[in-house]
Amino acid sequence: MSVFLLINGPNLNLLGTREPDVYGATRLSDIEAQSVRLARDLGHELHCFQSNAEHELIDRVQQAALDGVDFIILNPGGFTHTSVALRDALLAVRIPFIEIHLSNTFAREEFRQNSYFSDIANSCLFGFGAYGYELALRAASHHVANAGD
Repeated sequence: MSVFLLINGPNLNLLGTREPDVYGATRLSDIEAQSVRLARDLGHELHCFQSNAEHELIDRVQQAALDGVDFIILNPGGFTHTSVALRDALLAVRIPFIEIHLSNTFAREEFRQNSYFSDIANSCLFGFGAYGYELALRAASHHVANAGD
């Protein structure tokens, strides 16, 4: 059994009501509950964390190394385009991670097309809506099962 950490950044606590035409109608609490169930079905443990504060996300990434987290699934939200500090935290802990976004950021405003995380992520998922979280969990499970490959 591996331990996974799902981190959601700023404004994702508003899912379900925030721009549903862009982000969908599914609430974050529903995504988290479904993700916990799927992780358990895949034989893993999943912890979920959301914050609107950059320093809290950085603290959680750093704590993940101490907690023995094997893989992170990260939706950095608006920090995707601004947070060198969160990027540095991920580089420091050296925990593999998947970057995930509900929308296809490459089909949106130009400033959203730049990510401080994509080049250091194991993989990236963009534009699958809430279903992207399931895909990310399955990919994380595959990654830890095949880490030697």
